[in-house]
Amino acid sequence: MYRYNLFTKMVMLIVIMLIPIMILYIYSNRTTTEVLSRELNQSNINQLNFFQTQVNTNIELLSSWPNLLIHDPDIVSFNDIYLQNGYLNLDAITLVKRIQGKLAIQESSSNWRSHLSIYSPSLMRLVTDNDMKDYRISQAQRWAKPGWQVTSLHDNNRTTFNFSWTTISPYTANTPDLRDASTVIRVEFDSSNIQDMLDKFKSDGRRDPFYYNPELGVVYNRSADHVLTDELISHLREKPLQALESRTIEIADQQYMVNAVRSEVTGWYMVDYIPLDDVLQPIHNSNRLFYLSMIALLLMSCLASYLLYAQVQVPIRQLIAGFDRLKQEDYSVRIRPKGRSEFAYLSIRFNSMVAQIQSLFENVYMEKIHVREARLKQLQSQINPHFFYNCFSFITSMAKLNNQQAVIAMSKNLSQYYRYTTRQERDLVPMTEEIDFVQNYLEIQQMRMSRLNYNIHLSENIKHILIPPLIVQPLVENAVIHGIERYSSAGLITIHGWCDEEQWFLSVEDDGKGMEPEALAHLQQSLSEPLGEEMGCGLWNVHQRLTLRFGEQSGVHLSPSELGGLKVTLSWTQNKGTNIQE
Repeated sequence: MYRYNLFTKMVMLIVIMLIPIMILYIYSNRTTTEVLSRELNQSNINQLNFFQTQVNTNIELLSSWPNLLIHDPDIVSFNDIYLQNGYLNLDAITLVKRIQGKLAIQESSSNWRSHLSIYSPSLMRLVTDNDMKDYRISQAQRWAKPGWQVTSLHDNNRTTFNFSWTTISPYTANTPDLRDASTVIRVEFDSSNIQDMLDKFKSDGRRDPFYYNPELGVVYNRSADHVLTDELISHLREKPLQALESRTIEIADQQYMVNAVRSEVTGWYMVDYIPLDDVLQPIHNSNRLFYLSMIALLLMSCLASYLLYAQVQVPIRQLIAGFDRLKQEDYSVRIRPKGRSEFAYLSIRFNSMVAQIQSLFENVYMEKIHVREARLKQLQSQINPHFFYNCFSFITSMAKLNNQQAVIAMSKNLSQYYRYTTRQERDLVPMTEEIDFVQNYLEIQQMRMSRLNYNIHLSENIKHILIPPLIVQPLVENAVIHGIERYSSAGLITIHGWCDEEQWFLSVEDDGKGMEPEALAHLQQSLSEPLGEEMGCGLWNVHQRLTLRFGEQSGVHLSPSELGGLKVTLSWTQNKGTNIQE
């Protein structure tokens, strides 16, 4: 299970404490933003409503003029004039002048630029504030329609709109036939008046209002961003506008708050938009300052946690690691003291304690080495009498049989054996010398048993290593006595040596009867136990010598042989006491 250190625990605790603060702040910030957006939308709607009210007031004022003028006595008298020989008389001209004066006065009564005209179907004349001209009835019929009529005019890549209102006497609900009318009065104005109001509405620099009709077009303010406005209009057309509309539209990764109010008089929308970033910039700045403060607080907390970790937990962990190494009998461990804190004093006292323990254990360890070397010499000396006993027994048998050649050969090989063993002041001998000694032994045994054959296969890298003396011969002797002699059909011994990345191996196999699995397991277990009276000392001596010199992973391993008998394998590590012969 993973154990968190002090630094990790403190950082986690700080993060856990900051998370509720972050959640509360985010919730509060979101609530504030929603309230601000809602209030801003309402404020914009109110301002657009006020703008539409002003536009509607001016338009209704203009639309009331024809109703007032149509009852004027001079205009009523104008309807009764008839041309005499195609010309007006002096009274008629005077009447027209008075009517033109009244039209001019009426036009000047409004701050909107407008134009009044009176059409007489009987005279087929059109009277304005400064002119009177012939006007065919077919021309007047085109604009003589009920309600406000809007026409668009294109000039130098600019589009303007003309708004007109026509009053006909006598009144008719449907589109009239001007031949039946007595008087037609028309009032008109262009979109420049609305542009003036849009320019005045665009006062704080953030607004960019425009007058919009989905079917007819757009009236821009004079400093409008036409590209952005057209892009907004394309988004507005995706969904029909309501009488009061508030939308958030995203264009080029920028969000805009769009508000629209429809005029009940003209059916046009007053539309205004504001970049949300401009409105919410103070909130964004506050958020940025808060997040930077939280990051700075977290970094300072982490720094404080690290200092506490480095000044407290690290020295404690070093002491714990030192005691663990001391528990594993590593008396060379030392702790480097840092600074002049209490932990530095503890480190110095720990080093002094370990140095004293190391000195004591080194003395005990040297005594243990001397005892171990004496034990190895004792085990090696136990093999020599055992082998000598077998050899002298063989010589006695051959002498009784008058087999002098065997006695001579045995004596010769025994002298070579004695020479080999008497000069074993060395703890390690080359593998080639040990194998030559084994070959001498097998040749002696071949004299006793003509059916005995042997094969020796050693890899090149194992021929030059150093091993303890008399380590292979006991295995070969056991194979001869217990595997070959007891069974007349047996007669083959194979010796094989090899290595892997970590260990050396040498096996001795015979083609005898072998052992039962239970007996084999019992014998393998007894090799690691104290020597009993009922067990021979050959295999046990070899196993003990290997484990004492090369460690617990080395020793003798017993297994069934593919030849049919027993396979005894020696294994020892390459990095403990094994050297390559130079």
